[in-house]
Amino acid sequence: MPETKQKTPRKRRKADPAERRQAILAAGLAVFAADGFAAAKLDDVAARADVAKGTIYLHFKDKHDLFEQIVRGAVTPVLAQLQRLAALPDLPTGELLEKLLEVFRTQILETDRKLVIRLVLTEGAQFPELAAFYHQEVIAKGLAMVRTIGQRGAARGELPTRDIEAFPHLVFAPLLLAVMWDGVFSKFAPLDVEGLLAAHLNLITGAIDPRRRAS
Repeated sequence: MPETKQKTPRKRRKADPAERRQAILAAGLAVFAADGFAAAKLDDVAARADVAKGTIYLHFKDKHDLFEQIVRGAVTPVLAQLQRLAALPDLPTGELLEKLLEVFRTQILETDRKLVIRLVLTEGAQFPELAAFYHQEVIAKGLAMVRTIGQRGAARGELPTRDIEAFPHLVFAPLLLAVMWDGVFSKFAPLDVEGLLAAHLNLITGAIDPRRRAS
């Protein structure tokens, strides 16, 4: 009988724990974004990260914990950057809001971090615990920060109304639109996000841009 050759098991690339953890986080985001939270399988995450499934449990308790750590890893550095900007006492309100929107555009909308937001928007109703976590870790902190900016801007007379203080959600509205548009309609009608945010900033600050003045 012919000799049967045995397949040599593929050796996984050795990596330190921090590298493996980052690989799992990146793979988890990709699998969640592609399959949705409900259908996502840790087996697929492990295969994409090139680790054994058991390795995932060395770093994360379960699929929910993996999602929460993906959110923290994606959002924490951006929130920290936004909070540093918001704490600058002498920066005019209009300029501050412009910088905040620019950070969101470049650090969220132009990166895979936008997939986290899209996932929460599409899966949050089915998994309220995910929505609650995201609200606590991201939305509540962002709204509190913008509300403080609105209070300070109104007190300085740098905003035409106190609407941002009452409804800080207004600042984030076009950002959510841009995330959803990118996922659904961008192939048919690309959105000029930079132009959208500039126009929105003019609206909420009462600025008049001669280039956009209605005839």
